[in-house]
Amino acid sequence: MGKQDQIRLIKKYPNRRLYDTRTSTYITLSDVKELVLAHEDFQVVDAKTSEDLTRSILLQIILEEESSGVPIFSAPVLTNVIRFYGNAMQSMMGSYLEKNIQAFMDVQAKMQEQSKAFSGGQGLAGQEAWTQFMAGQAPMMQTLMSNYIDQSKKVFMQMEEQMQSNARSMLTGFRFPTPGSEPNGPDEK
Repeated sequence: MGKQDQIRLIKKYPNRRLYDTRTSTYITLSDVKELVLAHEDFQVVDAKTSEDLTRSILLQIILEEESSGVPIFSAPVLTNVIRFYGNAMQSMMGSYLEKNIQAFMDVQAKMQEQSKAFSGGQGLAGQEAWTQFMAGQAPMMQTLMSNYIDQSKKVFMQMEEQMQSNARSMLTGFRFPTPGSEPNGPDEK
């Protein structure tokens, strides 16, 4: 395994500086964002403790992106995400978001492939071309997303019904004690 095959290691020093061990240079959050956009695998660790700080750095990048330009997350979305912390469904929510984002990325990749086929291998080069293309596709994409959300709701409702049915089946033969009675108490001999 060569040096390029290993996960790129970035060390964060107490002075908040980030050091890229592959290039032996200090880098900024913008540079880390470029690594993300280039699909580069990396890990950020505390230089002293070796604690994994990758998530923290990624959250900082998201915060910067959300603070400038057009945010992805509305206040109601962020509010609802916060409400899932500590909730019994927290792990499911993380998995659900991850899988849906991956599905969205897969659709985007497929559309990029198709654009190359239609344009003689050129494709839609650059973010501006994609923005213009997607602006023209807005009604179709809104319909597609609306249908997807409706299907997701139906799946969750079916899952809830199945869970309730399973719970009823499990509890059918179970006798709940009535108030004031003691199972196997002095009255039962």
